Amino acid sequence: MITAWIGSACLMVIIPFQILLTLGFPLNEFSLGGKYKVLPVKLRYISAVSAVILLLMIMLLLYLGGIIHLAYSSRIFKYAGYFVCGYFILNTLMNLFSESPKEKHTMTPLSAIVAFCFWHTTYYSVLWN
Repeated sequence: MITAWIGSACLMVIIPFQILLTLGFPLNEFSLGGKYKVLPVKLRYISAVSAVILLLMIMLLLYLGGIIHLAYSSRIFKYAGYFVCGYFILNTLMNLFSESPKEKHTMTPLSAIVAFCFWHTTYYSVLWN
């Protein structure tokens, strides 16, 4: 399913960004409303965990799109797809109202695309239709 590939590609752009934030690169104008130039150490841990969670989201999206197969076959994955879609809808709204123009203009469309891809892939999932 093409939306699984598109959403995964978008998430693959966000993962290196999260890793760079974790390493202390001055890219925070693209996150958290641009509040910090460099993430404080406590927030770097959160950014590192986010990178791992984003990887799991890619696996979920590719699974729902029928591209990869996991050892488990459960309806919970379909519900998880809708949950992640809802998360990215909220993320899109938060980015849209960000005080940082860089975050607003880059992360808003990116998270909106991911939200749509999760919704479309989950709704039209080859699983349980």
